Amino acid sequence: MSKSALIVWGGWDGHEPDKVAALCAQILRDAGITAEVADSLDAFADADRLAALDLIVPVWTMGTIDKALVENVSEAVAGGTGLAGCHGGMCDAFRDQVLWQFMTGANWVAHPGGDGVDYRVNIRAGSSPLVDGIGDFDVSSEQYYLHVDPANEVLATTRFPTTRWYHSANGEVDVPVVWTRRWGAGRVYYNALGHKADVIDHGPALELMRRGLLWAAESKAAARAAGLSRDTFAAASAKGNY
Repeated sequence: MSKSALIVWGGWDGHEPDKVAALCAQILRDAGITAEVADSLDAFADADRLAALDLIVPVWTMGTIDKALVENVSEAVAGGTGLAGCHGGMCDAFRDQVLWQFMTGANWVAHPGGDGVDYRVNIRAGSSPLVDGIGDFDVSSEQYYLHVDPANEVLATTRFPTTRWYHSANGEVDVPVVWTRRWGAGRVYYNALGHKADVIDHGPALELMRRGLLWAAESKAAARAAGLSRDTFAAASAKGNY
């Protein structure tokens, strides 16, 4: 039976969400995964349908969303549905929803220098099969400074400051670019690249996205193999959990 994915795009047009969604859909379809593409957050309204998916791919920057829809996605991922995305489409999606930030593992706070900053993505060799055979590479784009969950399994970083600004007073620091994490029984993958579709449509950036999407799509199978479910991690009461 074919795996199924839902890609939901919208929000700020500057991130070319329609093009990024189409790129993700093509990656998944090339791998034999059925990929539905929706341009409305109403796609998150059916909790049972989300739970039946193998993968959810959010491509939505700087939007607002009902808390109940975030909870639907959270419960689906906790139950084993994979979650994968890139750039502002996943970690600058809904700034007022802390559950979303907790689930995805970070939130964007700045990109000093704006678009067109030249910087290096440093791969943490040996950190995961997802980066095997991929070396460090250079990018000219927005360099995302993110506030990041220390529980993330970091696969690649970038060094700040590249562009002088107030944060430069703190000296050099490596900020994660690519990571994986778990949310209940579900796999979560994030890649900070992707300000424009042409940043991630070729070379090592594309390969990182391809591997991440397919890894997250195996979330349910991995959970079953490990004997994990939502109930493995559920608290006795949800009150006060976030």
